[in-house]
Amino acid sequence: MQSVLLDAPAGITVRLGWDPKLPEHDRKRALAREIVAAQLGVDERAVRIEREAPRDFGFHTHLIAEVEGKEVPLHIRNANFRAATVVAVADPAVPLGLDLRDAHPDDATLHEMQRHSHLLEDADLGKRLAHWTRVQAVRDADGRGARVAADHVRLDSPLTKGWIPDRRVYYQLADLSRDSWIITLAYGAAPV
Repeated sequence: MQSVLLDAPAGITVRLGWDPKLPEHDRKRALAREIVAAQLGVDERAVRIEREAPRDFGFHTHLIAEVEGKEVPLHIRNANFRAATVVAVADPAVPLGLDLRDAHPDDATLHEMQRHSHLLEDADLGKRLAHWTRVQAVRDADGRGARVAADHVRLDSPLTKGWIPDRRVYYQLADLSRDSWIITLAYGAAPV
């Protein structure tokens, strides 16, 4: 699998990988293993990436890292789109959200974006994609995902901060796009 380190904010490591022959489960584990091994200065073979056990029905599990049978305290998030996967790793106290998509969306995606967007119908595709990917990254960082309607997410004008009005959490937004992939990272502040 080909992968590349993306230019992320301090304290957050993000890698993009793509391989149409590799299933998404293998891609995200390989990318997470690569990041965790580099952060800890250990061989990749010493890192094991597993899914946490589901707590109840409908619970979306997260990836966890283990080295020598001990869980490593890191927050791992991932997003997938077709043959590409992006993985972000940070301190467990830092809320993270990711969105990954193709720069050339299909008609169904365009319709969904327009239906749930605060932008006027005549907004160009670039503005609509920038807005939509940031909304999706904020929903991912919030943790409730699709249970929060996309049109409830608020963004500031320069699209650098997002929030959901019923919570007092504001997320910084970073555009990590690369080649034909639009990648947005939403992240909260680490506690001091």
